[in-house]
Amino acid sequence: MKQNRVFIYSGYLIPLVFWSTIILCGLLTGNYNHLTDLVSELGATGTKTQYIFTAGLILSSALSILFVSGIYTTAKRTGLSLVPVLFILAFSFSISGAAIFPLPSALHGILGSSSVLLPLSPLLALILWKERKISKIKIVSGIVLLIMILGFSAFFPDIMGNYPGVKQRFFHIGWTLWFICLSQRFSELDKKTSEKADCQPNESRNTIHP
Repeated sequence: MKQNRVFIYSGYLIPLVFWSTIILCGLLTGNYNHLTDLVSELGATGTKTQYIFTAGLILSSALSILFVSGIYTTAKRTGLSLVPVLFILAFSFSISGAAIFPLPSALHGILGSSSVLLPLSPLLALILWKERKISKIKIVSGIVLLIMILGFSAFFPDIMGNYPGVKQRFFHIGWTLWFICLSQRFSELDKKTSEKADCQPNESRNTIHP
């Protein structure tokens, strides 16, 4: 169970790796503007940061798979619906596809577009996770969902048309908060279930049988 908790802690590492990657690539690019330029431009074919960007995104994708594995195990053990957890795989698939097929490849947009399914994770958590033990997550899920929806304004050029980078980053801020929240709450749940499981053998040994 402690190993499973390590997987859950990956939710803290994913934002760290992702944001460090785009900040570093932005600094190395020199003329990159985070307010007006899209994230994918940092890994476009032929840029000097292409391989750094690709490595960072693939590492983020790998960590997200471990993260899903960890919270899936805890959710299953505690009787929570698994559906909100499984939609996080949309992030894993999207970010790895965008990394392996950089701009201007057509597959970059096709594979990367699976990220539009990620907001279903906080949305379904809001609907399906009715248990009291997960109530704190439900509060955050509503906030995260609103932030992610702001990120979808990137599909509407007339809204903040001069700042596409800002619009796109709303989405990334949304999943960052969601992953951190899930890591914090599910690590607590995993610890509680582990302690409960550890106590059961002791209780059985102390029981007096006729």
